[in-house]
Amino acid sequence: MSSRPAAKVTIGTIAAEAGVSTATVSKVLNGRADVSTATRDRIRQIMARHHYQPRRARRRGGVVDLVLNELDSLWSIEIIRGAEEALRDEGVSMMLSAVHGSSAGTNAWLDQLAARRSDGAILVVSDLTPRQRTKLATLGIPFVLVDPVGNVDPTVPTIGATNWAGAVAATEHLIGLGHRHIAHLGGPRQLLCSRARADGFHAAMEAAGLPVPDGAVRHGEFNDSSGHTEMAALLDHAKYAGGSSPTAVFAASDLQAFGAYTALRERGLRVPDDVSVVGFDDVPVTRWSDPALTTVRQPLQDMAGMAATTLLRLIDGEDVNLPRVELATHLIIRGSTAAPAGAG
Repeated sequence: MSSRPAAKVTIGTIAAEAGVSTATVSKVLNGRADVSTATRDRIRQIMARHHYQPRRARRRGGVVDLVLNELDSLWSIEIIRGAEEALRDEGVSMMLSAVHGSSAGTNAWLDQLAARRSDGAILVVSDLTPRQRTKLATLGIPFVLVDPVGNVDPTVPTIGATNWAGAVAATEHLIGLGHRHIAHLGGPRQLLCSRARADGFHAAMEAAGLPVPDGAVRHGEFNDSSGHTEMAALLDHAKYAGGSSPTAVFAASDLQAFGAYTALRERGLRVPDDVSVVGFDDVPVTRWSDPALTTVRQPLQDMAGMAATTLLRLIDGEDVNLPRVELATHLIIRGSTAAPAGAG
């Protein structure tokens, strides 16, 4: 007669039985003092009853790497804040690395990671090659991806946001105001988030029965310089093609939206009187811009925080069944959008 194998006991099992968070169990395992004596004793009793032995072979120096394409963008700063806060609460230090979109930079970071024996890595990079993934596996370094380029191995935990739904909400907002000539400033074509935002824009326009003329969608980089260049090109294309200039623009990032502001003002156009503008991300400066930017709030700090806590669970030997998590986006309406001139 065979018996079913006992269910594997994890930190989550202990937390559920003790009625506390996994973070609290982790604090007890790490010997942190900021847990009450009664709670600590209850958790230890449950662990003893289950004969729970956490796997800590990978826990070396209490250091995790955060790897980004660049460190000085407003987007990156929000990611850094979210990850640092989550790791600090667990008594883990964080090292920052920038790869600047180059394979050489990424390989240099891998060499540095190996040298300092990091416990794990949060990767916010443009791409991760199979060879680099193999090296991480060889080093025994667990990792979590944030906003990856494209489809990834379903066994790799990935944290993102509802980019498509956010783009639909932004475009529907402009349509609801009465705009019919709407353009889109997209991000890099190779990025999954850029493609999802462009697809959301097209889906909303199609659902409303509105055409997207040739040249009404332009792709660039997630920065203000690119936003300026592509917005100017949009206006020039409409002029020389004899078409209608856009009365509204959905930009795939806040920085692109700010670049569009500058290009519009250089042409003597006002936001939102002549052209409404919507961004994406909701970095802190959006509320202080002139006018304050209507944008899609992407929970950047929450994304980074979830990536950090997921990574710590991997480091502690837990099985994390999270192939991809998408956190919700929300439209934040401010002063950069209004009904088109002459409407009503």
